[in-house]
Amino acid sequence: MKYSILCSAVLMALSLGACDRPTVVTPAAVVAVPGPAGPTGATGSTGATGAPGSTGTTGYTGATGATGSTGDTGATGDRGKTGGGTVVVVPAPAAAPAPAR
Repeated sequence: MKYSILCSAVLMALSLGACDRPTVVTPAAVVAVPGPAGPTGATGSTGATGAPGSTGTTGYTGATGATGSTGDTGATGDRGKTGGGTVVVVPAPAAAPAPAR
């Protein structure tokens, strides 16, 4: 019993000592505060206007192309034969009956 109380006291002292961390103190930053503004300075003079650019020259007009030549006339077909033929008339086929449903 004597040793258990001694071990408990040492263990408690070590555990509480481990949790204590010293805090780091940072010095306050020095901030410079500006004074009142001074009077406004005089306005500067306006710059000179630039010279206008020159206009370019007009280009030449192109020449008109030559007219093409006319094409050749096609060959004429043979003249058809006249008269002497027999005309055969074939009657139209009869209409098929509608399919049964």
